[in-house]
Amino acid sequence: MTTDPCDGCGKRVRVAGGIGDMWTATGPSGGMTLEFDDGSEEFLCFDCIEALPDDPTPDDVPDVDSSNDGGEETTEDGVDP
Repeated sequence: MTTDPCDGCGKRVRVAGGIGDMWTATGPSGGMTLEFDDGSEEFLCFDCIEALPDDPTPDDVPDVDSSNDGGEETTEDGVDP
């Protein structure tokens, strides 16, 4: 199991797949990487993704931290406790 910090709120979320899940599939990912039109990428938890406006830009990512309550840490299976 691998975790990465959300680029929006900073909470550590589970990242599914990869060598860490080779022998044990412990559940879904807690976020995803978004690629923007300018080629930049941001890894965001699902709470921060929902806080983004329609048609977001990379400039919107820092704003989700102030609109998102930061959420709770996720468990190893990617689910809020």
